[in-house]
Parts: sequence; structure tokens; C-alpha cells
Amino acid sequence: MDLERIRKYCLKKKSTKESFPFGDTTLVFKVSGKIFLLMSLDSIPLKFNVKCDPEKAEELREAYSSVIPAFHMNKKHWNTIILDGHINAKHIREMIDDSYALVVRSLPLRERKKLEKL
Repeated sequence: MDLERIRKYCLKKKSTKESFPFGDTTLVFKVSGKIFLLMSLDSIPLKFNVKCDPEKAEELREAYSSVIPAFHMNKKHWNTIILDGHINAKHIREMIDDSYALVVRSLPLRERKKLEKL
């Protein structure tokens, strides 16, 4: 997957907004104001951070050399995914979906109900 495919995939999710709150080279995707994906635009190969269940985060790190603890994030809950061709598009989308779902589950009930109506 490339930058534009990931961007389009993220923006299809309910109530998702993109922004650059940390400078011109870090694209951030939020659902209801909460981050679910950060992408470094100046890294080669491209890489991004996603939230992950702690147990699953460890499993993914053991299964893929392209999944590492996220830099500048809580390493228990965030992984960096390096897009070097070792992870197929289906698994990348699953990691994005999991991150989005974890963030949505952490939202206040009122916010979750708003999302359900969209």
C-alpha cells in the first residue's frame, strides 16, 4: 500500500479528519478528535503508527520484522508499521481497522452514539 491508498482508506471511516498538528511531515488521522493513525511523510520506506491491543501488538511484532514499537508513543499500545513490502494490503487494512475500532471504543458513549447514526 502507498500513502494515497492509506489516506483514502482512513478518510472513508466515519467522522475521520486529517490534519498536520505536529508539522508538515506528520499526517494525522483522527476520529471524533482522537488519533488513530500517524504517518511520517518524509520516511523511506513509508511508515505509520497505529493503536493496538497490547497482546496483539506483541504478536504482530513477533510475526513481522516490519512492525516495531512506535517511536514517541506508548509502546505498549502503539506500533509502527514499515511499508517495505513484507506485509500485504489486507493485513495493513486490518491494523488500521483495529486502531480505529480501539479509539472508537474509548470515546464517550455520546460520541459513539453519534458515530452509529452516521
